[in-house]
Amino acid sequence: MSLHPTLQPYADAWTHSVEAISELVQPLVEGEWNRRTPCPGWSVRDIVSHVIGMDCELLGDPRPIHSLPRDLFHVTNEHQRYMEMQVDVRRHHTAPEMTAELEYTIIRRNRQLRNESRDPGTKVRGPLGTEITLEEAMRYRAFDIWVHEQDLRAALGRPGNLDSPGAQIARDHLLAELPDVVATKADAPRSSAVVFDVHGPLEFLRTIRVDIQGRGTLETAPALGPAATLTLDWETYVRLACGRVTPEAVADRLKTEGDPELAAAILRNFTVTQ
Repeated sequence: MSLHPTLQPYADAWTHSVEAISELVQPLVEGEWNRRTPCPGWSVRDIVSHVIGMDCELLGDPRPIHSLPRDLFHVTNEHQRYMEMQVDVRRHHTAPEMTAELEYTIIRRNRQLRNESRDPGTKVRGPLGTEITLEEAMRYRAFDIWVHEQDLRAALGRPGNLDSPGAQIARDHLLAELPDVVATKADAPRSSAVVFDVHGPLEFLRTIRVDIQGRGTLETAPALGPAATLTLDWETYVRLACGRVTPEAVADRLKTEGDPELAAAILRNFTVTQ
């Protein structure tokens, strides 16, 4: 038995991103591990700790028993507390300890993926003790690790991999959230359409159509006379959707046409993951 064909793209994307992360952090000196990243409240060390911790959980390792300090102001809800545990427990680890644990975790996960024969629908442990399918877990893992690779690249001034396998999974993951952003959160008019024209390393044109019931659907066909059109580059799209920047901070990289209030409402609600 081997990895199910449905899961292979997620495994490939994870491998590509985790090896890029390893390559990025291997030569860092101690001080560089403390650099701030675009991920709120997290340093380079914190991102790598998160990567290690989440993969250890997929390996079935027990979560650390650890009390979080009270002064972590970026931790405001239960989900963030859950994610912070794997991070805070490693905050005083040295650079050699971090790279050694990362390498060991990569070896263990690669071995697990080589021997993975379960069906994509198999239930596995998700965040906060939830049950999700193996496919959902691997898809989200590929997305999450690519986004954090980009956080590290931004912090270290090493841009790249904006069109990698992980980038393509991130595109599909983020696009799946667009109907809810446009139709529900931004309350776009019924029987209208909003077009997103994205350029750069990943180029795509997508339309969100809102039906008479107010439900949004994602389409590849362009719309004639859309209520609003948003034009932006792929990197800016990711940074906005992942809560790394505000619309005001990247106004010079955004172009909107049509209903200005609708465009503003979409951008206000554009963040779908942090």
